[in-house]
Amino acid sequence: MAKTDATPEGEPRRSRKRKPPKRRFGRVRKLPSGRFQARYPGPDGTDRPAPETFATKTDAEVWLTKIEAQILDDEWIDPDAGKIAFGKFAQDWIDERPKLRPRTVELYGYLLRQHIAPTFGEKPLNAIKEPHVRRWRKSLVERKVSEVTVAKAYRLLKAVLSTAVDDLLIKRNPCRIKGAGQEQSPERPVLTVEEVYRIVNVIEHRYRALVLLATFASLRWGELTGLQRRDLDLDARTVRIERQMIQITGKGLVFTEPKSHAGRRTVVFPDLIIDELRAHVKDFTQDGPEGLIFAGPDNGALRNTNFNRRVWAKALEDAGVSKIHFHDLRHTGNTLAASTGASTRELMTRMGHSSTRAALIYQHSTDERQREVARKLDALARGALAKKSSGT
Repeated sequence: MAKTDATPEGEPRRSRKRKPPKRRFGRVRKLPSGRFQARYPGPDGTDRPAPETFATKTDAEVWLTKIEAQILDDEWIDPDAGKIAFGKFAQDWIDERPKLRPRTVELYGYLLRQHIAPTFGEKPLNAIKEPHVRRWRKSLVERKVSEVTVAKAYRLLKAVLSTAVDDLLIKRNPCRIKGAGQEQSPERPVLTVEEVYRIVNVIEHRYRALVLLATFASLRWGELTGLQRRDLDLDARTVRIERQMIQITGKGLVFTEPKSHAGRRTVVFPDLIIDELRAHVKDFTQDGPEGLIFAGPDNGALRNTNFNRRVWAKALEDAGVSKIHFHDLRHTGNTLAASTGASTRELMTRMGHSSTRAALIYQHSTDERQREVARKLDALARGALAKKSSGT
């Protein structure tokens, strides 16, 4: 006889309480506080709790579902890996890049010490979030840190955290402020040829050729001070850039490679300055093929800070020229070269740039000058036509 579900007459049927299905991944339990905790087995075999508790069981289960999907898609990040302090990771990041130029290493160290580490140095990588970055950048701006320095500090922070993402230490780079890494340097002044020669005529005699070559060969300070006799060919009117001399904290003045691969170049200078250069080499240049073209009064290497304080400031005052930086002579030379109609490639070669960006800037300034000329021609022609129509 077949079994039935019937119960004795008058006896209530007892319902069977079904147990909830067991989770395929992770576990959820209710805490004495009434909140829910989620735990899961990581790919490394470690049983891990969620970083926070949840108000409902459903919230905890949803979180576990997301973690499972990350593991299956190979996108899971070990939450313990990102606990390394930013300061240590950033210093290692710098040390692990042996091809960085000494000046760049010095700049990164300065930015890290002065502007980044005070906020993020002890903070774990995975604890740095977008609001923290926004508040940090805002604090730099409020402290009147220059726009250029703020942009450089932001770019360094972003680069370090991008490596942390690549190393699977954090899931997402919190540096997401649009345009924060872009810098708008103030436009540098351009001297006239007459102003350059006013400076030349009043500066100490041993620095006349320095000013002229900086202008008419568009050379940087470090390129000038690193020049040796063997680099200058007075007959061919060329100067070869093979090295530069820069000041490194703790090391003093040292020779390094040019600023970039394109910085290694040969520049032709105009006949206009050849006699001044010949006289300078005869009177002031160190002896031997490796002798420095430009040396100080003690026959030693030139130092930028000493030169600016002792020589440059006085020359500007005596010449009646507004306060400008020595580097503005290079800017002037670039502008003069662009005004001759030099092509983008020719300007890039002369300036020692591997990018077209700077060359196009100078060409743009020349285009503006051409428009000014055209406007004056327009006024001149209109004036002539007006005179003719009036019969005068």
